[in-house]
Amino acid sequence: MTSTRQRSLTPLERRLDGWAQRRLAALRGPVAGGLAEFAVFAAKQAWACVFGAAMLALLVTTHLWYPEDVALSRSDALVLGAVAIQAFMLLLRLESGRELWVVVLFHLVGTVMELFKTAVGSWTYGGDGLLWIAGVPLYTGFMYAAVGSYMVRVFRPFDLRFDHYPPRWVTAVLGLAIYLNFFGHHYLPDARWVLLVLVVVAYARCTMYFRNRRARPWRRMPVLASFVGVAFFLWVAENIATAAGSWIYPHQADGWEMVSLSKLVAWFLLMIISVVLVTFVYRPRPLDDPAHGDGPAGPGRGSDGAPGETPR
Repeated sequence: MTSTRQRSLTPLERRLDGWAQRRLAALRGPVAGGLAEFAVFAAKQAWACVFGAAMLALLVTTHLWYPEDVALSRSDALVLGAVAIQAFMLLLRLESGRELWVVVLFHLVGTVMELFKTAVGSWTYGGDGLLWIAGVPLYTGFMYAAVGSYMVRVFRPFDLRFDHYPPRWVTAVLGLAIYLNFFGHHYLPDARWVLLVLVVVAYARCTMYFRNRRARPWRRMPVLASFVGVAFFLWVAENIATAAGSWIYPHQADGWEMVSLSKLVAWFLLMIISVVLVTFVYRPRPLDDPAHGDGPAGPGRGSDGAPGETPR
């Protein structure tokens, strides 16, 4: 019988989960099993960030090969391309309507920040086009939406669970404070380091549990470590995007230079906003929550009822 979790996956995700099950079940030995486990983990992570990867590929390819003598500007082409990617994902049922609302919300939150940040000179956009608002090309909102898409999509393939997740009202207050500080630090003392400490305190005891397929043991990771990992890859993507001329920081005006590592803090805090918004769509579930488990076996057991690793 198909489990509740299996029914919650998209058709392609069910095939991906089946592929993971066959690959992992066929291997024996700690080395081969560990390598296969990592390969499946990487494949599912790549699937979760497919929207962001497609956007990044679009930024790079249009930077390298977009013709200069066409009527449609590159920035307008990026907007149309981003809309096409989103429509493609919906039509092929690679993304649910519920997730689309999250993407739209991230788009709006990001666009508001872009309008303010470009107005105060934090970064600028080159080129021109019709699909702009106050000096901001509309494709920028899709870059924030890509972050939201990853955060909301990663829940399903890994069946994420949490232990000692902080109260959502606490995370909401933190997220709002972080968002306001992105605006307020231009006029008031910058509170990012205070907010960073508060985030660490709030999430210090929180552990994230995931599994690569239904019958595999649960794996654990400190949720703060996952936050740092996502922030790092966002920083890497930012370096690629700025090298492709998608936007320019003041220190890059005379030629591209690597984005400072200090931006990792900004991405870490921005990601907290993403996490907070997503948890109001997908409520963080504890490890022993059977609501979306694998039938009577429940979490901590394989689909055949055999005991699995119970990380408590």
